[in-house]
Amino acid sequence: MTLIQHGYLPVLLESFVEKDRFAGTCYKAANWVPVGGQTKGRGKLGPPGKISVPIKVLWLYPLEPNFRLLLTS
Repeated sequence: MTLIQHGYLPVLLESFVEKDRFAGTCYKAANWVPVGGQTKGRGKLGPPGKISVPIKVLWLYPLEPNFRLLLTS
């Protein structure tokens, strides 16, 4: 896949799924990878230490097989 826009080649996609509402079944079926990371449920402008938005799980989808090398170089 070669989609270059704004001078960058995307090599990895990320998405967030609400932990309590969804299991991420469609993401799993589409070969996305749950990386185990979770948001803190604070939101961008939420108060520190208080959950104000739903906690979400991080899913990744590599677009390039050597995405690790491309991201670290």
